[in-house]
Amino acid sequence: MQIFTYPQEMPRQASWAQPAPAAAPTTNDLDVIALGRRVRHLRKAAGLTLDELGAAVGAAASQLSLIENGKREPKLSLLNQLAGALGVGVDALLGAEPPSRRAALEIELERYQRSPLYENLNLPKIRVSSRLPLDVLESQLGLLRELERKMNEQVATPEEARRANGELRRMMRERGNYFPEYEGEAQKVLAQVGYTSGPLSQHVISDIASHLGFTLHHVGDLPHSTRSVTDLKNRRIYLTHNQRSEHDPRSVLLQALGHYVLGHGTPGSYGDFLAQRVATNYFAAALLLPEQATVEFLQRAKAAKEIAVEDIRDAFAVSYETAAHRFTNLATQHLGITTHFQKTHQSGIIYKAYENDGVNFPMDHTGAIEGQPSCKAWTSRAVFDVPDKFSAYSQYTDTVNGTFWCTARTERSASGEFSLSIGVPYQHVKWFRGRDTTARATSRCPDPDCCKRPPAELSEHWAGNAWPSARAHSHLLAAMPPGAFPGVDETEVYSFLEAHSGS
Repeated sequence: MQIFTYPQEMPRQASWAQPAPAAAPTTNDLDVIALGRRVRHLRKAAGLTLDELGAAVGAAASQLSLIENGKREPKLSLLNQLAGALGVGVDALLGAEPPSRRAALEIELERYQRSPLYENLNLPKIRVSSRLPLDVLESQLGLLRELERKMNEQVATPEEARRANGELRRMMRERGNYFPEYEGEAQKVLAQVGYTSGPLSQHVISDIASHLGFTLHHVGDLPHSTRSVTDLKNRRIYLTHNQRSEHDPRSVLLQALGHYVLGHGTPGSYGDFLAQRVATNYFAAALLLPEQATVEFLQRAKAAKEIAVEDIRDAFAVSYETAAHRFTNLATQHLGITTHFQKTHQSGIIYKAYENDGVNFPMDHTGAIEGQPSCKAWTSRAVFDVPDKFSAYSQYTDTVNGTFWCTARTERSASGEFSLSIGVPYQHVKWFRGRDTTARATSRCPDPDCCKRPPAELSEHWAGNAWPSARAHSHLLAAMPPGAFPGVDETEVYSFLEAHSGS
């Protein structure tokens, strides 16, 4: 028997981590580090100094130095001039292979020094140049490779989940979190049941289940590790009748139906499991907030310069979190707005995050964002101290990656209080309600002096005189749950289905 189960909550290790590239991505995904080493190699092979090459292409030597060190991306016109001056084609500058073994080592070291692993060590960087002795270069790389291996070994238990999550996050960022294939399937289903407009009612959702050949059964003994169980043999979907559930019952049902509509099989890996979860969450949201109606709503709001997540929530009768997620699906594709989202616990720990606007989320050496503390200056943290819990809180934050405007609200759950925030770069704030806020903060993260280190006067007074009793986080020691559906007790599920199969 094949079953589809939806876990109550994944273990904390299974975070949506996004390994950051060593250098900021460009519109053409240009590897500026490798390009710089090729330019340097070809310049030296031609016997040219930086000044001589600069004179030949009409650029300052300092500008060429930045390009050779992988710190600046040349414009296409300059790239063509460099190729001509060096006597090669542009393809030779953009080739995949380093020009020499030493260049390959230099590129690898430069990438290490720009990675989250190195940033978190807070170590000084070595200037990677032709004057760096080869044995020093090889020794440094050997140390960094071994350090990375050791650190990966320490997190070996959740490593599969983190890596799979990172691949998924990269794909979501590349697509602007927009999946036309899931939008299309949702539109087909809505058309088949005659939906026209307005919030998706429980009655319409029941019609969708019936149209797809399923009967719904609300029970009081649903397995504790699941939100729903789908019996494909008898075409039944089991849901809890507990009205105190934190999850919107409409979303839970639509996610269960999504597995069937999208043709999912039993996941073969944790990566498959995560991809299926993203797909069903997206499918459910695309039903609750249909693309055409939601885009028209957002375009009207943009024209009026009044975009607000709470308006999306109210117009489609969904939760604030669902409205915020749906905004990230459609904002870049249909409105040309890059954005970021985060769900942050009152303790400051990020539970969920997404970005395609360059905001500098904190991350560990693998690129994991979830589980990291958000900067105390960010809107997602400041909102907890705002007395007015009814209205959305908006704030400008100056960061090392530029100024961002964010709007946030707080919500309570069984796990505590959370903030839900949507943010955009400064150039997009003109479209949003709340842009006139006077609240402003400065974040220097990842500089440790911003949030991680106590102020000097406090340290001087209290260092060595405090012994806090830390709250235990037992999940940090837990192995990632095994099985096709991690965290689900299959014996409990099969026993449940057997008990209900004759009813």
